[in-house]
Amino acid sequence: MRHIRSLIAGFAILILAGLPALAGPIRIKDLVEFDGVRGNDLVGYGLVVGLNGTGDGLRNAPFTEEIMSNILERLGVNVAGEQFRPKNVAAVLVTASLPPFARAGGQIDVTVSAIGDAESLLGGTLVMTPLNAADGQIYAVAQGTIIAGGAAARGEAAEVVQGVPTSGTIPAGARVEREIAFELGSLDQLRLALREPDFTTAGRIEAVVNSAFGRAVAVMLDSGTVQLDIARTRTASPAHALAQIENLLVEPERKARVVVDQRSGTIVMGQDVRISRIAVSQGNLTLRIEETPIAVQPNPFAEGETVVVPRTAAAIDEEPGIGLAEVPPGTTLSEVVAGLNALGVAPRDMIDILKSIKAAGALHAEFVVR
Repeated sequence: MRHIRSLIAGFAILILAGLPALAGPIRIKDLVEFDGVRGNDLVGYGLVVGLNGTGDGLRNAPFTEEIMSNILERLGVNVAGEQFRPKNVAAVLVTASLPPFARAGGQIDVTVSAIGDAESLLGGTLVMTPLNAADGQIYAVAQGTIIAGGAAARGEAAEVVQGVPTSGTIPAGARVEREIAFELGSLDQLRLALREPDFTTAGRIEAVVNSAFGRAVAVMLDSGTVQLDIARTRTASPAHALAQIENLLVEPERKARVVVDQRSGTIVMGQDVRISRIAVSQGNLTLRIEETPIAVQPNPFAEGETVVVPRTAAAIDEEPGIGLAEVPPGTTLSEVVAGLNALGVAPRDMIDILKSIKAAGALHAEFVVR
């Protein structure tokens, strides 16, 4: 049993631990964001129709009735003063991301999410909805049939829900109506922003780019920024310069990090994690309390009443611990894992041990708990 538990703990630690060693050089385009070349978030408020009785209850969602009245009036239908409470409509928020260099007439995907008490958006159709950016301008218009990724069934006394039927997507469901004003070709300087700032990685990007052009065209400004001089690249345009550097390979440096997920018991370690010499002792206590009350009744034909007598059984069980085990210092990830596996504990117990090792100052890595 001890050997099996050790294997389980080792498997949980090694799920992703070996990946960094096999990653090798990474393309620059996967390490940085090009300054100014980014998407923009869009949002809109719309109405979904055609639901099979799973829409908003208009008594609980008056905003649905308001938007439905506005849409019908724009279509020439006068509903002022009318009382209508259909169950086949739902008010939704529509979100999308406008990619960089998107041109008018292009199509983008949208996500539709109910904001009222609708039970499901399955089979619904989004009515034409304008999508606004942070500046309040309309940049796209969305419309189409929703693809929801869940299902729901309800009876008189129970219901079953799988997935999230109140949210869905419309592939290519919005058409771009306005372009973002950004002239890449007019730039003289372009900054490369690292997704994970690191001085070593930024220095390597600078060296690789300069080596590719044969002259100093890039300079590291800080741990998260490398500036590219477009004029010194002697290319036709900034786009040509980016096309030449984005596929260059760089081996990034990353912080030593341990990430644990307490819900699933998963432990992920980077290859640069180190641990100092330390001794660990671990054991579990289980407290059990059982209530088994007894009902005592009076004799037949006797005066009296039934009395409930409480009866409680309490016990504390202590599982045998690992004693005081020494974890030797590890200079490589495999040595660290081997030392921790020697403790022979389950993954969830290993998380507590790692927390204690970090608190003792013997775990030399950033400790992230999710």
